[in-house]
Amino acid sequence: MARPAGGIMTHALNRRALLLEGARDTVPMLVGAAPFGVIFGTLAIAAGLSPATALGMSVLVFAGSSQFIGVSLIGAGTALPVLWLTTFVVNLRHALYSATLLPYARDWPLRWRWPLAFWLTDETFAVVEHRFRTKGTDGGQWYWLASSLAMYGNWLFWTMVGVSLGQSLPGLATLGLDFAMGATFAAIVAPQLKRRPALGAALAASAVAMLARGLPYKLDLMLAAVVGVATGLLLEQWHKGKEQTA
Repeated sequence: MARPAGGIMTHALNRRALLLEGARDTVPMLVGAAPFGVIFGTLAIAAGLSPATALGMSVLVFAGSSQFIGVSLIGAGTALPVLWLTTFVVNLRHALYSATLLPYARDWPLRWRWPLAFWLTDETFAVVEHRFRTKGTDGGQWYWLASSLAMYGNWLFWTMVGVSLGQSLPGLATLGLDFAMGATFAAIVAPQLKRRPALGAALAASAVAMLARGLPYKLDLMLAAVVGVATGLLLEQWHKGKEQTA
């Protein structure tokens, strides 16, 4: 039996509303990430990357912290295995994001899970996790998609702006604009610290980062990321075990 025209229209309107909601809720993150993208573009040019390579990193990698570290290591002439290992470890925090969102997305088809997994960033995770936790997952794929595409388009646009500025104003990367990176991540992390696993991961990573500060090849960041992810996963499993036995 054919679906009534009214039902199709209602479904389309609901989908459009979810897309608008996801994009709207992500706007504060877009503003915070904009200077981050500009700074990456300028640093990439300063490190000797071509404009196409710098933009290609944002298109294919789409991971701000890894891109910053990658550009830094490339500029220092670091060997490729160290570069690969460092960026891999830094992105291990996504294991925590995946573990948190898996209960919501477990039954979604792969045509949704694959692209949404690629587009999952710190900012989108914060927006999507809050929405799912407070309002449920009804139509959540469209909400997540809108947040992801908003962040992706925003990141590519500001990367191009940074690349252009890096070519015309080579000294821009030295103006101290990277304060925006810390402010953005602080805004993302703060709401998550209400949960004990996230708080434990943040404390453990912070302690290791301070103790290992100054190690070569950014090993302090690698160690902090590994310890933070491991601590968060262990605390998450311990918390779930307590809930099951309660």
